[in-house]
Amino acid sequence: MLLEGTIVSNIAVLVAAYFIGAFPQLLLMAKYHHIEPVGDLHHAIWKKAGPVWGLSASAIDVLKGIGTVWLARSLDFEIPIVVLAALAATCGQMWPVFKKFDGEKGNTTGFGAAANLAFWPAMICLTPVFLAIISKVIKAFRLKGVPREQRLRTGAGQSNALPLGVGVAFLVLPLAAYLLNESTAVVAGFAALFVLVMVRRLTAGLSADLATSFPRGQIFWSRLLLDRPIAAEA
Repeated sequence: MLLEGTIVSNIAVLVAAYFIGAFPQLLLMAKYHHIEPVGDLHHAIWKKAGPVWGLSASAIDVLKGIGTVWLARSLDFEIPIVVLAALAATCGQMWPVFKKFDGEKGNTTGFGAAANLAFWPAMICLTPVFLAIISKVIKAFRLKGVPREQRLRTGAGQSNALPLGVGVAFLVLPLAAYLLNESTAVVAGFAALFVLVMVRRLTAGLSADLATSFPRGQIFWSRLLLDRPIAAEA
């Protein structure tokens, strides 16, 4: 009976974690600002509603990950279940039931969960992201003839550095956790998180890319390294 109760509670916290991750604040913000709910809503909200709304949308996604880990820990679940809850919340953001299982890329919620699971490895993995952001900001402020507000909304256009930096960050995360002697469950969870992020990059809107005449290898590497659909550029 105790085992059955444990199984039920484990399943319950994982389902709750999924729905925390799937909470549709991006859809609500998009509706409020009359933004079509397609594509990367983080980017769309930032570009069309401004940096304050864009940052708020991303901050809520980060808090989903942080809050999920906090909830599982506060209910005294063992660390493997806490890690699985973190992954479930990330899956909820990637494949939310409220948006026909076509959500965001998991970066923000995944990072929030990782930071609450193992703070220092998460901070270390941010290094390539910070470098990419600095590069993008410098490029944006070097633009001539563009109003400051417009630079904040649109930056310097499409960036290769940022998606590469984010991908490297999630690759570094399990390595940093291992080197800092985090538990096996955390290291394995971070490795699984990296795989989830890459799977989402590769599969989000894939059918549109496969319908083009671009070589499959080009589609694969564009998505994997640059998080960029080919069809959007065609």
